[in-house]
Amino acid sequence: MTSALQLPGELWLQVFSLLSWRDKLSMRCTCSYFRLLLDKSRPQWRGFTVVLSHLSRYNQRFWRSLAQRQVGNVVLRSGNKRHLKQLSTRLPALQALRLDDPGEGVVPELKLFSRLQRLSVTNCLVPLKSLDFLAPLSLQLTHLSLCNVELTCNSSHLLTSISQLTRLRSLLLHNDGCLRVPTLSGVLTHLTELRQLSWTMVAYKTLARDFFGHASLAGGGALQLSDLQLLDYDAAVTQEVVQPLSRLRVLSIYHLYSVPGPTCHLRTWLTSLQQLQSLSVHGGHPLAAYVDLLPPSLLSLTLCVDLQAEDLQVVSERAPYLEHLHLEPWSSASNMVRTLPRLFPHLKTLRIRHRHVSDDDFLRLQRLQHLDTLEVLDSYYRPDPSDPSWVIYEPSPHLKQLIVNLQKLTNHRVRVITSTSRDVLTCQCVQPQHSL
Repeated sequence: MTSALQLPGELWLQVFSLLSWRDKLSMRCTCSYFRLLLDKSRPQWRGFTVVLSHLSRYNQRFWRSLAQRQVGNVVLRSGNKRHLKQLSTRLPALQALRLDDPGEGVVPELKLFSRLQRLSVTNCLVPLKSLDFLAPLSLQLTHLSLCNVELTCNSSHLLTSISQLTRLRSLLLHNDGCLRVPTLSGVLTHLTELRQLSWTMVAYKTLARDFFGHASLAGGGALQLSDLQLLDYDAAVTQEVVQPLSRLRVLSIYHLYSVPGPTCHLRTWLTSLQQLQSLSVHGGHPLAAYVDLLPPSLLSLTLCVDLQAEDLQVVSERAPYLEHLHLEPWSSASNMVRTLPRLFPHLKTLRIRHRHVSDDDFLRLQRLQHLDTLEVLDSYYRPDPSDPSWVIYEPSPHLKQLIVNLQKLTNHRVRVITSTSRDVLTCQCVQPQHSL
């Protein structure tokens, strides 16, 4: 056999570029040649995120390896002030940082990172009395995420601090509703580059007329928001409230209650936003309550709701060019999957559960001529029916064979995913959406 040393490094790097992060790390461990080759090739690690905890156990060689690869994304778990100072010294060019369960006095030390662009603080058990730590980052921060963080400051201080982040493109604030902001219009007007907003709505029963902005903005004002996520939503809304969001292309609604109230507020949103390209609905009213208002411009649709097979017929009529579908009905999907090739012939990506779907219906997905990615959301099985507590979280032998058969039928055109990879820099409250 030809040894690894006889093949040019450029060839190996081409092979490595096709591997996942996990596989690249495994290849580094096989020999010193591969380790040096990978560590010196910075493009191989573009976008790579390293998860760190207990920094005292890492040696000089480890830090030198990260520096060689120019790792710019870090998740720091249960870190203290000393850890953060050490991190700023070891990786001064850090661009993205997630602090998971930070200790006392950690957050104010963020001023040490002069190049930080993405910041996420999650599961912070220490109450934040002030957001003054954002001031030194005001000219560089493009993404800010505060999830499960107790804010003891008042709403005016919160809005003033965030308004200073003039380069912000993405803002996520998820809390238990203890800090209620009456309106977002002031902060949204200041953040002219903001494109994505994710906000907890648990404290709201109605939305103020100027919650997102004044109606006069709709005709081409400063509000450039294109992606909106509303968590724990159950608020009454009028068309006047929604009007400033005329540029919105992506809407995700995560309802607060499994049993909805008498009024389907989503109908008002869909009536006012007929240019949506992506819609994600989790919970709330059955699909039949608003399916007749789905905009024809939809290319991506996520439905984790109560729906019936006949509802999908209406979806196909309302959104005939759908390309991305995540179908996770509360009822059994056994009689729905078989209809997908007929109803949605343009699908490129599909996310479904395979439980209770017959083998014939699963293999019938080969008729989706444009399908390139299929994600199976329930890739686990119980090897012993008499012991329901014994669960193996990987595809069953039967599912593996089904996948092989489907790939043969499609000449390996369809990539089948059985484990979802998430961006570890972000919180886990919301599910990843298809990018358009």
